[in-house]
Amino acid sequence: MFTGIIEELGEIVAWEPGADAARVTVRGPLAVTGAKHGDSIAVDGVCLTVIDQGDDWFTADVMAETIRMSTLDAVTPGRKVNLERAAQVGDRLGGHIVQGHVDGTAEVLSLHEGGAWRVVRMSLDPEHAPLVASKGSIAVDGISLTVSAVGDDWFEVSLIPETLAATTLGAKVPGDRVNIETDILARHVERMLRFSTRDLAAPETERYSVGQEALS
Repeated sequence: MFTGIIEELGEIVAWEPGADAARVTVRGPLAVTGAKHGDSIAVDGVCLTVIDQGDDWFTADVMAETIRMSTLDAVTPGRKVNLERAAQVGDRLGGHIVQGHVDGTAEVLSLHEGGAWRVVRMSLDPEHAPLVASKGSIAVDGISLTVSAVGDDWFEVSLIPETLAATTLGAKVPGDRVNIETDILARHVERMLRFSTRDLAAPETERYSVGQEALS
């Protein structure tokens, strides 16, 4: 589990594609501090497992599904990425609960400069639209953000100077893709609403009948 508070700007060192997976090496001195084999590190919001590491780098395997669902499908050496180590029990939860399981990607549509912030509008697929609400939380490239406005096919976030300087969002321009992860609570509520009360619990008479058959 992560909080969406980015700890470090890392850099892709190597990308080795395979038949149905890839192996990525990332430079991130802070990210590997105290890390060990099997630990989780979020790379642009994608939870990856450390399989090898050095003093300032780590290597992870990336499954085909992860590549398909995220911006890692276009990764190249030299690319800057947001890094966050898994949260420790007892840490302050400065952002929100982020799993590192991205829902897909969005496209940067427009940028609007404010007095001390930047408003970024991004696309929103119909599949994800019900899961994004004004003033709700969303992770963009692993960054915990608050939705400042939302429409049927777009949402906006307002970025403070610290976010622009400390993460990759400061360099994004219209047309760029980003990974998005909707709020886990919204996912569960949406799933539950797919089932009617009739699906969740059979009528009392039906449950009694089934019980009687099982006993006979």
